[in-house]
Amino acid sequence: MPAGKGPADPAAPEVARDGLMQIGQVAERTGLSLRTIRWYEETGLVVPTARSDGGFRLYSDQDVERLEVIKRMKPLGFSLEEMQELLTLLHDLGQAGGDRTALVDRLQMFHEAAVARVTALRDQLAVAEGFADTLAAQLTTHRPV
Repeated sequence: MPAGKGPADPAAPEVARDGLMQIGQVAERTGLSLRTIRWYEETGLVVPTARSDGGFRLYSDQDVERLEVIKRMKPLGFSLEEMQELLTLLHDLGQAGGDRTALVDRLQMFHEAAVARVTALRDQLAVAEGFADTLAAQLTTHRPV
C-alpha cells in the first residue's frame, strides 16, 4: 500500500462502506455534537449499525432517523425511557403484522403528550416575551435623551 494511503495512515480518514456514515457525517447531518451522539449510544437509544475495520462507528439512514426523533423529543422534556419507548414503537409500526391497534393507540398517547408540551412551551414563551417587552418599555422610559 502506498505511503499516506489507506488505514495504515492514521491521518487518512477511513471511508464508510455501503452507504453508511461515520459519526462526523452524522453530526453534520443532524446538528448534534459527537459527544451527544456517543452519549445516546451509551444510553442505548441509538446503536451504530456497524463498525469499520478500524473500529469507527458506522451509522445507517435509519440510525440518523432515530437521532432526529430524539433531537425533537429532547426540548419537550421526554425522559430517556419515553424516548426509548417511542423509538421502539415507531420501529414496531414499521414492521408488518402485530397488534397495530395497540401500537397506534400508544402513538396517539405520545402525540397528545407532545401537543400538551408544545402548548406549555408556547405559554412559557409568551411569558418570556412579555417580560422582554416590559424591559424594553423600561429602557425607553429611562434612557437618557
